[in-house]
Amino acid sequence: FGETTILSGIDVDIPRHRVTALVGPTGSGKTTFLRSLNRMNDKVRGFWLKGGVTLDGADIYGRRVDPLVVRKRVGMVFQRPNPFPMSILDNVVAGVKAHKMAPRSGLHDLAETHLAEVGLWATLSDRLGDSPFRLSGGQQQLLCLARAMAVEPEVLLLDEPTSSLDPVSTEAVEELLRRLSAKVTMVIVTHNLAQARRVSDQTVFLYEGRLVEAGPTDRLFDSPEHPETARYLGGQF
Repeated sequence: FGETTILSGIDVDIPRHRVTALVGPTGSGKTTFLRSLNRMNDKVRGFWLKGGVTLDGADIYGRRVDPLVVRKRVGMVFQRPNPFPMSILDNVVAGVKAHKMAPRSGLHDLAETHLAEVGLWATLSDRLGDSPFRLSGGQQQLLCLARAMAVEPEVLLLDEPTSSLDPVSTEAVEELLRRLSAKVTMVIVTHNLAQARRVSDQTVFLYEGRLVEAGPTDRLFDSPEHPETARYLGGQF
């Protein structure tokens, strides 16, 4: 951004239909890297990038690539739940309507499908016209996940999605991520190392804007190759 280089020398593969965790100290570039994967940095003043991010072999930063199409294929869930100021039903189908993916007559069934997918249908089936702001924090985050999944993304980016949730809600979200990984590729930023170990197949360790080490989660936690990785994963930072 401007004269400041946030990330450099990043070269990593994100495996399909797996969960990749991004870990590292605050300020190491995790969220900037995550946002680069669906062009969320484009509107930030002074943003520039060298290199590329390829999805199915095509650079998402190509001149003819529409960022809106990229963000449909690569969805994002943020640190704090961000439901829209509309009904619960309209929240779920907001992206579907924006991309004209389904007729109006099919929106209710689509909302049912995705609310059931995140475990909310039984609780909310008779409250679809209610405001989402009357839901608990955990329910709001699950609603945001349902909204993200409704547009059928190939990749889902999650920026500390459970950091503001209680342990019960956190467990519900983690269980959902494990189930959804069978059909969508996920990249999750987390400061919770126990969570990274529980939910991810691959872990990427960033430190001071550079990629120190990446590999299968069990291997990285049990036998890291770099001293910096061992110190951070061992809680010595």
